[in-house]
Amino acid sequence: QVQLVESGGGLVQAGDSLRLSCAASGRTFSSYAMAWFRQVPGKERAFVAAISRRGGTTYYVDSVQGRFTISRDNAKNTVYLQMNSLKPQDTAVYYCAAAGTYYGTRSQSEFEYWGQGTQVTVSS
Repeated sequence: QVQLVESGGGLVQAGDSLRLSCAASGRTFSSYAMAWFRQVPGKERAFVAAISRRGGTTYYVDSVQGRFTISRDNAKNTVYLQMNSLKPQDTAVYYCAAAGTYYGTRSQSEFEYWGQGTQVTVSS
């Protein structure tokens, strides 16, 4: 079992930055690839970014490439999502997820463990 707890969400203006954190507890954090997804009301949860177990490989959805950076600190059992140049369309609940085996896809089905989410609201 892995427990994930997100933090760092909030209300910001367009162009601002936020850093989300996801603290993991339970089994060995470095055994899991980690990802961030986001969801708006009425839509399916969508892939944002992912990072390999040791942090050497990252994946991004096109809409955040160049603005968001995913990183991890295995010593602190934490994964981060640095979000810069935020846009109103980035408004969503952001979820952290963990995968024991990750094939580099954007599919939710690869991820076994999920946090409860943190709200990010970007005003125009």
